[in-house]
Amino acid sequence: MSATPPDPAGQAPSPDRGPSKSHLQVPGKGPYLSDPSSRVGSDASLHRIKNLPGYTTPVFKGKGEQRTKVQENVAAKGFIPRELVVNEVQWFYAHLGIDDTYFRNESVEVISDHVIALFGAKVLAYTKHDPSKLVIDLEKIDADGNGATFIHTSPPGLTSTAGPGSLVERRIDELYLDNATPNNCYRLETYRSGGSISANATQQLRCYFVSKCNFPENPPPSRRTDGKTDILTVSDPVFLEKASENTLDIYQDIMWNVEARYGPVIEVFEVEGTRERRLVIGYKMGGTTHFFSALSNLYHYYSLYSARKYVEQFSNGVTIISIYLNPLPNSKAPPIESSILQVMKEVSLLYCLPDNPFFVASQSQHAVQDAAYAYCGWVFAQHFCNRLGASYLALKNVLDETNPTHAEVLNDIKRRFREESFTRESIANVIHAHPELIRMLYVNFAMVHYPIGEAQRLMPTLSFQRLQTEQPLTDRELYDRIRRTVPNKQDVQVLESFLIFNKHVLKTNFYQPTKVALSFRLAPQFLPEVEYPNKPFGLFFVIGNEFRGFHIRFRDVARGGIRIVRSRNKENYSINQRMLFDENYGLASTQSLKNKDIPEGGAKGTILPSLGASPRLCFEKYVDSVLDLLIPGQSPGIKEYLVDLYNKPEILFFGPDEGTADMMDWAALHARDRGADTWWKSFTTGKTAATLGGIPHDAYGMTSISIRQYVLGIYKQYGLREKDVTKVQTGGPDGDLGSNEILLSNDKTIAVIDGSGVLADPAGINRAELVRLAKLRIPVENFDKSKLSKDGYLVRIEDQDVKLPSGEVVPDGTDFRNGAHFRFKADLFVPCGGRPEAVNVSNVAALVDSEGKPHFKYIVEGANLFFTQQARLYLEKRKVVLFKDSSANKGGVTSSSLEVLAGLALSTEEYVDFMTFKDNKPSDFYQSYVKDIQAKISENAAAEFVCIWREHQRLQGAKARTIISDELSSTLNNLQAELETSDLFEDKPSREGVLRRAIPKTLVDKIGLQTFMERLPEPYQRALFSSWVSSHFIYKYGVQASSVDFFHFARDLALE
Repeated sequence: MSATPPDPAGQAPSPDRGPSKSHLQVPGKGPYLSDPSSRVGSDASLHRIKNLPGYTTPVFKGKGEQRTKVQENVAAKGFIPRELVVNEVQWFYAHLGIDDTYFRNESVEVISDHVIALFGAKVLAYTKHDPSKLVIDLEKIDADGNGATFIHTSPPGLTSTAGPGSLVERRIDELYLDNATPNNCYRLETYRSGGSISANATQQLRCYFVSKCNFPENPPPSRRTDGKTDILTVSDPVFLEKASENTLDIYQDIMWNVEARYGPVIEVFEVEGTRERRLVIGYKMGGTTHFFSALSNLYHYYSLYSARKYVEQFSNGVTIISIYLNPLPNSKAPPIESSILQVMKEVSLLYCLPDNPFFVASQSQHAVQDAAYAYCGWVFAQHFCNRLGASYLALKNVLDETNPTHAEVLNDIKRRFREESFTRESIANVIHAHPELIRMLYVNFAMVHYPIGEAQRLMPTLSFQRLQTEQPLTDRELYDRIRRTVPNKQDVQVLESFLIFNKHVLKTNFYQPTKVALSFRLAPQFLPEVEYPNKPFGLFFVIGNEFRGFHIRFRDVARGGIRIVRSRNKENYSINQRMLFDENYGLASTQSLKNKDIPEGGAKGTILPSLGASPRLCFEKYVDSVLDLLIPGQSPGIKEYLVDLYNKPEILFFGPDEGTADMMDWAALHARDRGADTWWKSFTTGKTAATLGGIPHDAYGMTSISIRQYVLGIYKQYGLREKDVTKVQTGGPDGDLGSNEILLSNDKTIAVIDGSGVLADPAGINRAELVRLAKLRIPVENFDKSKLSKDGYLVRIEDQDVKLPSGEVVPDGTDFRNGAHFRFKADLFVPCGGRPEAVNVSNVAALVDSEGKPHFKYIVEGANLFFTQQARLYLEKRKVVLFKDSSANKGGVTSSSLEVLAGLALSTEEYVDFMTFKDNKPSDFYQSYVKDIQAKISENAAAEFVCIWREHQRLQGAKARTIISDELSSTLNNLQAELETSDLFEDKPSREGVLRRAIPKTLVDKIGLQTFMERLPEPYQRALFSSWVSSHFIYKYGVQASSVDFFHFARDLALE
């Protein structure tokens, strides 16, 4: 970036940017890639500007007349002796050094009050016989929300911990900056007065002027023809009146970079002929909180002070902060020429964690990097200190987890261990109590992960210099030091968790020049086997100012949804915080069972926003910080090389889950912008079909096709006619599974329960009316009640005291709906919606009548986790034919897997041509590919059904189908893992024969098998090969298949 005026004519439209660009064009050089012409942080010392004011303050021509009125007003009030009024007002106007902005903005009445307040403060200080006690605290907050003025005493280079100055900047953040939007935002000017408070006191004043932005309804026309934003069209008129041409040029470049990137843009300018440095930071509105006040803590730590600070807001959603920094005279701190580089590095950490309790400049023994590390260790310890230990293991070995009562006792003990052992507060106290050990632990971390490149050797930052002078301890020495110096065992455990954290970080974005949250790729070996019997393959840990999150995968190639865990209140948030990792582990583990016959293993991501935080913002920061660890940095000062102990390429595949269904498009496009040229198309599933080539499960009934195969399998095995089968269904015609279950079936449905209420008819609900609702995707409350039989009824959740045809009175519709699945009896129950664990060990008995007869003969679990494992086994013991969720509803994961495959196999040009819609219509390729997917889902579901049925018959019912399903998943996953590392894949005829059958025909026909194999990453090819071989072998020969069976099976793999 150069500080030259933008060319009004502009340049040719960029291939990457501009409103006219199709968002699926082949990306060229993106905003995160190297550009030798751009200004970057590593070249900070080269950004020189002339020693000219960045802003001009228009002279207030009415100042003299106003001063006369103020004198008269002050004299009339009588608080100041009349003979002193002229001198006091004159000092206020001429010697304090207050900017004309103040006098132009404030009324005579307000200025008079401030003059009197200043005089009163002087009198108070005189009575204490100490001029240093003179404290000024003047403020005026406009009642109509148009702005505010704050003036207080402020020693340069120090963060105030008491008095008015300690709170002003944080209040400004909270009142005016944190929640800025283009429609409601404020600009800020603040400067240190040039004069002193009085002849006897040397204190200076810090003045803050906050004013509401008033963007013109009809901004001036843009001077640019390249689609880039012209700063003159998005600025507040007051800013344009004051900003110099040079400031406009600098801000213009900063603005373009903010629009092009996701994180903050940080630049430093050296003022010619002075030691002043101007720090300019740009970011998107709402990207962080309490940032302005945190910046003061940062530069004060390095004994710098600000002469002036500005916060500018723009109507395109960009915020730019400019700070004029100078070194404190006679300071023993490092020179500003060195410390400014460190400030630049640490601004991005501050952007990520502005509310870090371990960094307060005036009292912290930690630099920002040390404090950020302490914060990350604090969060890590919260999740991994509260382990269950030997006592829990002994109890677990005594109790029987298959016994519901024993399982409940174990869960209760586990919960209590987690709640009572280590709290957030107790861990924080340990960190505060041992700053020297935390410093040593940080050095232990930094010695591994601090990237030392050519730029560091030529222009070392303070953090690099500090590391060169430290005497690092080995892990053993550090462990011994902790043991010797910390007497309390619990404190030792907390500090040891920092050492465990250090030993298992494989790569991190901690030292990236720009970032929005901190991310760590951890080796999962530290997880205790007693609690986590299945060791994950990979673990990502993400920490942001307003959230924390994890991503766990059980194989190298793995896919799963990203879930936002919402909290209703503070207590609920505390519970979610404690259980976040365990929930993530459980979800990823369950996903592994479901992903049994596709290339991707199980994975899951969770994000826990703080109370009041924007879930969307948390998701975007989570994704961006994970991408920092997946995409090698190529741009100095923006995204640089990381120390990578894993040292292998990694790709994660994300999907929609609770709270993120509408965010998948953004994640894919952001991955493309970040430079994931080959895999952005497959980074997420659940994308918009028309514009990004996603394959919506609901539109094509992908999950329902799988469920349907199990229902049809039951009909076939028992010789049932579908129209004679009675059925109860949860999840109504407004949902994905519910609507497709209605449209695909032709049974005698006697009850449908959804979010709006309960629809029931023992004679069979009118099929045509149900189909009408399903096609419109509207809930059962819209059912035409004239089409019910005399015994049928509809109870809405808002209904009260409704009388049913039987004479029963329903006092509350919501309560009736919540328990309705326990009151009906039918041949078949297909849950297609409802809360997880709706049927559990404590209520499952309600599905069995007083004679011990179950309400349903057959259950196909369409909705995820509708039944707990204990509830399933309870029903199967009572001869219910039950197929669990991980077998029955896996059609969705198969569809998503093949969506990923298309993204990896097709080039960007092909993907745009074949997978996106033209004139809002899918291509022939797309429609054919969808049919291939539907056929694959039917094939896999039918094969698994037969395999489970056959195994159950072989064992003569001695083992529940639920257990057989789990064992089948485990057997498939284990065999797939073995095959991935075997040499069978190296046999080219076998490899080609398998891949030709595993890949949908439409895809093979379009690009050819050889092209496909060239484009697909080898780890994914191995996963695809091994998943097809393992699933087809097990489905054909069963879970008890022998090595001889596999020999016969493998012999035919090369056949066409």
